[in-house]
Amino acid sequence: MFLFEIGFLNIEWVDVLDIFLVAFLLFQIYYLVRGSLASRVFLGYFLIYLFYLIVRAIGLELLTKILEYFMGVGAVALIVIFQQEIRRFLLFIGKSTAFANNRLIGRFLRQPTPADKINEIKPIIEAIRAMSSEFTGGLLVIKKNDELDKYLQTGEEVDSVLSKRLFLALFNQYSPMNDGGVIVADGRIKAARCILPVSDSDDYGNLGFRHRAALGMSEVTDAAVIVVSEETGRISLAVEGDLHSNIPASEVEERLKKYLFEVSKTKA
Repeated sequence: MFLFEIGFLNIEWVDVLDIFLVAFLLFQIYYLVRGSLASRVFLGYFLIYLFYLIVRAIGLELLTKILEYFMGVGAVALIVIFQQEIRRFLLFIGKSTAFANNRLIGRFLRQPTPADKINEIKPIIEAIRAMSSEFTGGLLVIKKNDELDKYLQTGEEVDSVLSKRLFLALFNQYSPMNDGGVIVADGRIKAARCILPVSDSDDYGNLGFRHRAALGMSEVTDAAVIVVSEETGRISLAVEGDLHSNIPASEVEERLKKYLFEVSKTKA
């Protein structure tokens, strides 16, 4: 059944739906790669694809064969180049579905989060408040759901209870452990001096290394990452690829509670 006709074109409702879904997918791809190096790669690949269509339409067989081979290999290369963006897109889909957010199913997908675990944030907040007042730089990663094993392996194992004094000792400028990030998981300080992925986003071009590492970690995992600036003492929080800069410790605490324990707060 046709909706309407334009000249020799017969447009059905399925065609309209198809166009809408493709437009939505392209918008999501643009949203994920905008401002990053990947956006330039995507644009370059898209222009080559347009050139390939023109060459094929003209009938240049040799050049068409070469470009077809390049497009085939390029598709695999795009998966490698865009692995972070693809992961973020899949996370976005997973978080947006009622299936993933259902509490009953969530018990099988996630470990339970008791309300008393909120108290584990207090030593972290006390530590970053002291670090901010003393202009002690630091980079602190707090696990949510994603496994962080490959980042833990890059650092030095600590496996200690959460302690304000230990945090301050690890981030002390004279400590051999103050480089890299400290990772907190399952209510314990798991490792220090961990190497974190650095964001290549152009949206935060004026950031220092710690802040770009915090942003990069939040782009590839669902962990919350706290940064304390050594120069200004300002506290920043990176979650889900967004960096919230210059916020007080009290606000960091509220944001962490809401972000890390949102499943426990969800009503049945």
